[in-house]
Order: sequence, then structure tokens, then C-alpha cells
Amino acid sequence: MIDFSIFTDAWPSLLSGFLLTVEIWLAGCALAMAIGAPLGFLLAAGRRPTKALVRAYVEFFRGTPLLVQLFVLYYAGPSIGITLDALPAGIIGLGLYGGAYCTEIVCAGLEAIPPGQIGAARAFGYSRSQTLRHIVVPQMLVLVLPPLVNIAIFVLKDTAILSIITVPELTFQVTGLTLDTFAFVEPYLALSVGYWVLVELTASLGRRAEIRAARYLETSA
Repeated sequence: MIDFSIFTDAWPSLLSGFLLTVEIWLAGCALAMAIGAPLGFLLAAGRRPTKALVRAYVEFFRGTPLLVQLFVLYYAGPSIGITLDALPAGIIGLGLYGGAYCTEIVCAGLEAIPPGQIGAARAFGYSRSQTLRHIVVPQMLVLVLPPLVNIAIFVLKDTAILSIITVPELTFQVTGLTLDTFAFVEPYLALSVGYWVLVELTASLGRRAEIRAARYLETSA
């Protein structure tokens, strides 16, 4: 029989872990976009040496597991002069991992815009900044928002991996609760519900953002 009374004394630590999970997720997503947006432009329109460097970054972080990257960053980092606490190591790890996917998404969105539209805008006297603002960015946003929302969801679920490097987020707190109470069904059921609520909220906000972006594109056309 399911017994939720085990949460009576544990809810402060679980709430703390939940809030920390949200903070890590938002910080990781922000860092991923801060990395992915400029690198995506460079990958789509940069010079060949620059593209090669960006491509190397993308392939490395997409081609290796996040868990291995976190181990290297947190446990092996001191041997090469990089010493980070668990929390910043986790955020940086999520940002670098998610940034590789964001880079590819932004690049694909830019490359999907017909070159003729950019040429036509320049022919009508648009400056480069005006072309980006009125032609490139609105169309790109409509194209990249759905996959970017998916990346945000992936980053959210990947926050659970940070418990391996002792970040006291929600999964870490739930695991501690199971060790204290020897109950497994209730804590992990609550953990699943917590992540499910966050994923559904993210998906809902993403759909609203997609609708607004499409409307903006229609009005600016």
C-alpha cells in the first residue's frame, strides 16, 4: 500500500531540491542558448576555419554521453587545472551539452531560409541588420522554436544526472529519502510527477511561443 506519510518530515528538502532543479535547468538552458545562437550563425555563415572549430565542438559534445562529460569536468578537471564545485560544474556541463544541439538547430534554421529572400531584401535597400531583423530572424524563429523546446525538455530531464556529481537537486534528495526510509515507490513516483509537470508546462509554453512567432511572421511579411 502506498504511504505518503514519509513526506511529512522530508518535504522541506524535497522542495529545496525541486527549486534547485528549476534553477539549474533555467541556467543550463540560458547557457546553451548563449552558446548555440552565435555558434549557429558562425556554423552557417562563418569562414572555413571557424566552421571547422565549431563543428568539432558540436560533434564532440553530441557524440559523447553527458555523464562522461560531467565526470571529466568535475572529477578530472583538477588534474588539468580546472577546479569547480558540483553546482557550477553541472550547469556548465548542461550548457555545453545543450549548446551543441542548439548550435546545430540555429544553423539548420538559417540554412533553411531561401537565399533569394536575402538577396531581394538587399536589392530593396535593406541593410544587413534590417535584413536580419525583418527577414532572417522572424522566419528562423518559427523554424527553430519546436526543436529548441525539445532541447529544453531534454536539459530538464538531464538535470537528474547531476545527482551523480553530488548536486543536491530533486533526484539527489529523493535518493536520500529512499535510503532513509527504505521506501522506493512513493519517492520515485513523486519524482516522476514533478518532472512530468515541468515537462508539460514547458511544452505548453513552447506551443504558445510558436503561435506568437508565427503571428509575428505573418504581420511582418
